Amino acid sequence: MKQVEVVAAVIKKGNKILATQRGYGEFRGGWEFPGGKPLEGETKENALKREIREELNALIDVNDYIMTVEYDYPAFHLTMHTYFATLLGDNLELVYHDEERLEHEAMKWLTKNQLDSVDWLGADVEIVNKLKEIL
Repeated sequence: MKQVEVVAAVIKKGNKILATQRGYGEFRGGWEFPGGKPLEGETKENALKREIREELNALIDVNDYIMTVEYDYPAFHLTMHTYFATLLGDNLELVYHDEERLEHEAMKWLTKNQLDSVDWLGADVEIVNKLKEIL
């Protein structure tokens, strides 16, 4: 089975967490924590900063490690390293993946009690459950 390794940011602002809705591909419409694949030789923290800058045109500080999720999707095995992050500044916007499609088609700030209000992708459900314990 194909192996995919990614990093994801749980971006906090006050008592809310940022959720993003995938804008393309097999999982389009599913909700996730933003992030992506590290480049060769890139640290997880630097990859997360780069991905958030590319996907949401935002700068972040990467804070505490939360957990690593191991999850089997039908076509691949995902290893997802998650970290708390904070925004540096107020800029946060939906960015085009290419000329025709958005990286994320929507985003929402959710309180702990609102975390179940969106349809999370499978691996992200494990992070949501952890957040309910620690927030």
